[in-house]
Amino acid sequence: MKINQQHFQSIWLKEDDPTCVQIIDQRHLPHQFIIEDLSSVEAVAQAIKEMHLRGAPLIGVTAAYGMYLACLEAPQGFLFDDYVEKAANHLKSTRPTAVNLAWAVDQLFETIKTTENRQEKIKLALQKAEQLKKESIERCFQIGQQGLPLIKNLSAQKNGEVINILTHCNAGWLACVDYGTATSPIYLAHDRGIKVHVWVDETRPRNQGARLTAYELGQHGIPHTVIPDNVGGHLMQHGMVDMVLVGTDRTTRKGDVANKIGTYLKALAAKDNNVPFYVALPSSTIDWSIEDGLKEIPIEKRGESEVKYIAGQHQNSIKQVLLTPSTSPAVNYAFDVTPAHLVTGLITEKGVCAASEEGLLELFGQNQQS
Repeated sequence: MKINQQHFQSIWLKEDDPTCVQIIDQRHLPHQFIIEDLSSVEAVAQAIKEMHLRGAPLIGVTAAYGMYLACLEAPQGFLFDDYVEKAANHLKSTRPTAVNLAWAVDQLFETIKTTENRQEKIKLALQKAEQLKKESIERCFQIGQQGLPLIKNLSAQKNGEVINILTHCNAGWLACVDYGTATSPIYLAHDRGIKVHVWVDETRPRNQGARLTAYELGQHGIPHTVIPDNVGGHLMQHGMVDMVLVGTDRTTRKGDVANKIGTYLKALAAKDNNVPFYVALPSSTIDWSIEDGLKEIPIEKRGESEVKYIAGQHQNSIKQVLLTPSTSPAVNYAFDVTPAHLVTGLITEKGVCAASEEGLLELFGQNQQS
């Protein structure tokens, strides 16, 4: 994707220093574009936990690079694997809901255990992190290819008139490495001349829609409108939404999806108004080990300050402003679970399927159950 007409991905190795990972610090967007250097596994863990970056696919890739940095830091000899295993557990603890994180960390750890040579371990860790990054980009591109016909069909039904798509949170390239998940079909449709307009949920309390999705779409030239989270149902009631398209941080093998808090309410409104509700995800976001999302997906609970304060630009600087009475408590569940029966379909890199075990297995095969 592009920022000011320059191509960027959301994570990369520093050009003149292969021991330094660079990211776009999303806390400062859209007002400031800041590149952050991550030179230790602790810096990576902090960046994930404190949401310098976010989004399940990007968290996974970043954790993979974190494991590479852990290998650089690890001592010689038999303590190497012990050090890296502790780093792996530390990384996994930073964001418990997104399954990509543990998936990527485990892949890196299994890779380095295939050799006893320290330098070879470091080499393999970097190669694996780079591989996971490339695979993530390709998956997101293919999600766009698989989801594009859905938008094409709606465009044909409306005789080429504008297709209004409602999003929630940020499932764009900033949440991935490139293209995004929910945004990938939108980008491809726009680039092929299909008229699209995006209703962008602000996504309280961290406002990832208002800050990040709107920023992305604006940079790409896609018409969009930021709305308060409470407006989506009204728009659907009045025929102003043609489809809802969101991402997910973890999907069960039976099709329940955990996504940013508020997604469930959009799914209910969509169901009541016969609006298609699609969830876009790479296969790395499927947790084949669990069935019931409501009972088995751990829901991250974040600090109350995210609810009580809001950040914005004032006179060329970023300010934190208190919204609530200082003595009032607040609760901050970061995700909710949308049951499979509310999901019209899952858009994956291998195709669109029903939100069900049968639908997922049809795409990915019976061996995924093991």
